[in-house]
Amino acid sequence: SAMISAGLLYSQAPPAAPAKPDSDAVKALIEKAKKTGGARWAEEAHFFCEAPRANSPSDPAIEPARIFDNVYAIGDQGTVAYVIRTSGGLLMIDSLSPGDTQTKLLPGFQKLGLDPSMVKIIVVGHGHADHFGGTAYFQEHFGSKVYISEADWNLMEHPPARGGRGGPAAPLPKHDQLLVEGQPVVLGDFKLTPVAVPGHTPGSMGFIFPVKDNGKTRIAAMYAGTVLTPGFVSDEGLAQYAKSVPHFEDETKKAKVEVELQNHPLMDPIQPKLDMLKARKPGKPNPFVVGRGEYQKFLEVMGACTEVNIERRKGL
Repeated sequence: SAMISAGLLYSQAPPAAPAKPDSDAVKALIEKAKKTGGARWAEEAHFFCEAPRANSPSDPAIEPARIFDNVYAIGDQGTVAYVIRTSGGLLMIDSLSPGDTQTKLLPGFQKLGLDPSMVKIIVVGHGHADHFGGTAYFQEHFGSKVYISEADWNLMEHPPARGGRGGPAAPLPKHDQLLVEGQPVVLGDFKLTPVAVPGHTPGSMGFIFPVKDNGKTRIAAMYAGTVLTPGFVSDEGLAQYAKSVPHFEDETKKAKVEVELQNHPLMDPIQPKLDMLKARKPGKPNPFVVGRGEYQKFLEVMGACTEVNIERRKGL
């Protein structure tokens, strides 16, 4: 459909087939990444280093779910938007693809008993349509304020030409608020801190924010500009990404992050966690809480596999 082609136009292109088998240098770096990840992040290391894939319109839907006292997840197994309840209304992180507003996003609000007209703020992790898709609708119908980095407003408003892949452009939100590293986005009693992580796009962002788990505050983070398919990113973009991951490590370490949320949870699948939450007994851990050391390892594996992808290009 037209909507899907618009979504694909902006989301991540499939990687080209590798021209030749991995060199010994690449293989050694893959081993390093796997060692870093250990058993906990084996699936992530395999995804990022060996078997990356883009999110797809055919990713199975997830049941809209409350994952923390004040946090809800809506979307599918490849792409998720998160809604956070605050004393000042709702804040949403990302907004799925343009075609998802009527089919996934609004029905998700309804199933969760949330009022979409209470969405005061939408923060967008990066300027691709599978993240800003619903923003124009929410802006127009509910007056939601849309926060995107300056570089990615620019990317959205002047997209690079992509040879011959037609289809209508996704509806853009009206130019609104800016996400700036270190300038918190505040709604009621809630504060989200943006961290610049360019690479996937020039203005990709990471977010650090508190969540409540059975009344206990825990610090969460989302790397909202993850490179899923490196074939899509320029050499310069990958080199930039290789610097962004350690920068996010520093910021999340300082903030004592222990909860891992992703807008594209392909490298650490969300469905098993949702199943665990459904069956969770009182006093049992929340599967999204990975702990401070493991959250750092999650990012270290991303960094290690970025090295793999950079090294792999040298041989092509």
